[in-house]
This record gives sequence, C-alpha cells and structure tokens, in this order.
Amino acid sequence: MVINNLFRSTLKTQLGSYFKHGVTSGRSQDHFIRAQLLARLYGSEVSLEKDDSTTVLKDGESFKGHDMLAPFTAGWQSTDTNPLVIEKSEGSYVFDSRGKKYLDSLAGLWCTALGGNEPRLVAAATAQLNTLPFYHSFWNRTTKPSLDLARELVDTFTARKMGKAFFTNSGSEANDTQVKLVWYYNNALGRPNKKKFIARTKSYHGSTLISASLSGLPALHQKFDLPAPFVLHTDCPHYWRFHLPGETEEEFSTRLANNLEDLILKEGPETIAAFIAEPVMGAGGVIPPPATYFDKIQAVVRKYDILFIADEVICAFGRLGTMFGCDKYNIKPDLVSVAKALSSAYMPIGAVMVSPEVSDVIHSQSNKLGTLEMLC
Repeated sequence: MVINNLFRSTLKTQLGSYFKHGVTSGRSQDHFIRAQLLARLYGSEVSLEKDDSTTVLKDGESFKGHDMLAPFTAGWQSTDTNPLVIEKSEGSYVFDSRGKKYLDSLAGLWCTALGGNEPRLVAAATAQLNTLPFYHSFWNRTTKPSLDLARELVDTFTARKMGKAFFTNSGSEANDTQVKLVWYYNNALGRPNKKKFIARTKSYHGSTLISASLSGLPALHQKFDLPAPFVLHTDCPHYWRFHLPGETEEEFSTRLANNLEDLILKEGPETIAAFIAEPVMGAGGVIPPPATYFDKIQAVVRKYDILFIADEVICAFGRLGTMFGCDKYNIKPDLVSVAKALSSAYMPIGAVMVSPEVSDVIHSQSNKLGTLEMLC
C-alpha cells in the first residue's frame, strides 16, 4: 500500500504537469503515453480522489499542513492530505495511529533486517544508553563498542581482506566519506589530478550533495545543479531493458565493459579515481547484474589503477542470501560502504571499510601531516 501510494503520488504529479503544459512535442507525447500506462497500472485499485490510505488518523487528529519538510514527498501531499502516521512495529508489520496493520514489504527502506521491535537490539541499545550514550573518536580517544564493531566488520567481510573501518551516521555519509578518502589517498600518492568518479545510470548512492551526484537518477539531480562536475556515469547493467536483439548476457556485459573503458580513455585514466557500484541496484529498479558483468568491469578498473567501491548499504548483511553482495558476485573491492541493516536502522550508523592497501597509504601520510579529523 505504501509503495502504491508512492506510485500514485508520482502519477498525479506527472499527469498534472502534462495537462498543464500541453502536448507540444514528440517527447511530450512519449511522456503522455507513459503517464497513460502508469494510470492503467496503478489506477485500477482506487482513484486518487477516493484514496483515504493517507488519512488514517485518530478521531479529531489532523496533520495537514504539518511542519516537517518530508523527503521524497510532493508538496501538495503535505498541504492537501494527512500523512500516514506509523506508531509501532512488530516483526515485519507496522501499525498506524488507528491500529491498522500493514506488511512492511520494503523493510522500512531496506533497513529493518531483524524486523521491528527486536528485543535483543532494544536491550543492547538501552544498556549502552544507560552506560555511555556518546563519546567521540577524535584525537586517539574512542570507546570499546566502537573498537569491537570495527573489528567485527573487518573480520566479517571475507570477499577480500579489509584493513580498517570508519564510522558514519548513514549510507549517504559513508559514500560522501568514500570520496574524501579516495581524494586523500591519491593526494598522498602524488596524484592530484586523479579525482573523477564513475557511477552508473539508475544507481542510488544517497541523497546528500555528493552521494546524490554519484546516484544515476535524474530526480536527484534536477533543480539541485547536480551532478557535481567530477562525477561521470556509465551504462546501467539492466540486461532485459537494454540488451540488443540477439545479444546474450555475456555479450551485453562485454559491451558495457568496453563502454566503460572508452569513457575512461576519453576522460584520461590519470583523472579517474574510483568506480562505485551496488552489487544489486536497489532504488533504480532492483536490478541484478548480468552474467560475468562484475568480472569484466573489475578487469577494466584494475587495468587503469582505478579503485573499486562496493556500495553495500542495501545488499549487506544477508539480503542476497550471502553476508555481503560482494560474496555473491565475486567482487573484490578496495573500499566498501555499509549502513541500514548494520543496526537494523534502530540507530543511525553507517561505516566505510578500507583495504590495507588504501589504509596503509592514509596512515603513512597522516603520520607526516597530523591527524585525520578532517575525514570525520
């Protein structure tokens, strides 16, 4: 129901735009046809006018025109409708303010891997809050839980050896941090021009300034003056949608790897710092990679001394049947981002794992220049 609400919101916004501006070009006609298809797909359950799923509130309660600037929410929804107010969760279900029960099929936002209100997580968090709610890790000070979790992360990731873990508050922050770490790494090696990042069309890496730039979704770029100029995008590995007639999965993967190499050569390999990818694309459509895709992509980036960043924010901790997506697809990254299921989203935490080859360079350079607090 929540997902259908999102589609209906998008449909209403798109249809309103098309009727307001009229059909004045071939592109507009394409958009209008697409809107009609969306209307057929998502308009059969209940009309927008009759949809009361976002007004399930306690008697006398109203949050129309509320004070929260809500993410990924059309402005008219905040002013014209009541939000769906969720009050509690149990396992895979959530309950609204009137007690109505919903199956949370998206696990929040691919977050609550252990379900809602898992007593062991609540007990662990409560115990820590009663002992030491907060302390920083600047200037060679830290906490035992931070050290324990860093060690557990490094030991748990077995696709290749990792050297260090760095903590953040979210997956978006983790991917922002990746950019800073990679830039620091290349500066330390005397390669100040090696600063560009390559991501993929339809990818999602977050919604902050840099992570939104890395994302390959136009909605995250439009009206924000994004992507940042150092971010490039290559092909989306959606075989079903983008393969050529008669092209096998392996041939499709070869073509995409060749296109990536062409982009690297066009920009100059000496300017490309890193390639970032989700093992399975999440928000872009839940797109698994075609056969041999990551084998071929990794060969290209290794050839030109380009770091591989695995964005495991969605895929990590069992979502694909293996502990990490890298295990499933034989990805051997230089850096890894995690978040979401790291705490089942009970606490805002993300992390970056860094290979020994990268962390050793950063450590050696920081010994010359001072502490690394600028990376926090």
